[in-house]
Amino acid sequence: MKLKISLILFCLFAFLLPGNFAQTISKEYLVFLTAKWEGERFPDGRPKVSDDILERMKSVTIEEAWGVLRGEGYHNQFEGNWQPLHDDVAVVGRALTALYMPNRPDVSDQIKSKGEKDGRIGSPNSWPIDMLSKGDVYVADAFGKIKDGTLIGDNLGNAIYAKSGNGVVFNASSRDMEGLAEIEGFNAFVRGWDPSFLTEVMLTGLNVPIRMGQATVMPGDIVLAKREGIMFIPSHLAEKVVLTSEIVRLRDLFGITRLKEGKYSPGQIDSRWTDEIEKDFSQWLRDHIDDLPVPKEQIQELLKNRTW
Repeated sequence: MKLKISLILFCLFAFLLPGNFAQTISKEYLVFLTAKWEGERFPDGRPKVSDDILERMKSVTIEEAWGVLRGEGYHNQFEGNWQPLHDDVAVVGRALTALYMPNRPDVSDQIKSKGEKDGRIGSPNSWPIDMLSKGDVYVADAFGKIKDGTLIGDNLGNAIYAKSGNGVVFNASSRDMEGLAEIEGFNAFVRGWDPSFLTEVMLTGLNVPIRMGQATVMPGDIVLAKREGIMFIPSHLAEKVVLTSEIVRLRDLFGITRLKEGKYSPGQIDSRWTDEIEKDFSQWLRDHIDDLPVPKEQIQELLKNRTW
């Protein structure tokens, strides 16, 4: 009986370990951890939220995303207090995660040796960059290190943008602010900026669950990074966040329009709408369907489900 229990525990432990003792977890375990996602996945098991949702996510506000996630019971998906390269360039994409820890020579040597055998090229801080694809956001936890914690400079920044067309989120620092600022469309959300080089850190996890301050981040989560902070949106809730935001946007636009026209009072718009206002809203959607800041197809779907 003891032998049977030991065998079960050994199998479970082996299932939880990163595949082949590399820094990545197995595809099976990643699928297990993200079981609520039912759509397409990358070959490594990471959820692949569609490009359409990513594009529409750019118009979602932090508050809208926060409200939807909180309503679903997700209370630990926001993190603030960043020092972005640009205040006005949002970063939206699928998280590819990396975990760094303070350097320990014996462990670091083993990681580098295994990386070489697996065909990885260059220093470990370049390995996550090699894994990026279009629409990804490189999200790394390096325990908030600033001095000697600069995960990238302008060379790696250019490589990241070339592969992903996107930016980065680091619980660490970056260097070469001026050079990175010249990469059009690129942004970096970091804890600080420092001229030093990266040293005394080691890469211990690739494509693994990580902690970013108060937030838990899974590979494939949707990163919504704007001036006030970052939402890490579970892949299976990304579409709901977008749809909810679009409905709120349409209702707000309708309300402001009718208030300016003097058709309704602030009290009527700010309280629960009557059937009369709801009917007016539906007709307004039909009349302006080609001019509204939401895809026409989504407005048609919304109208299909309305009874007013």
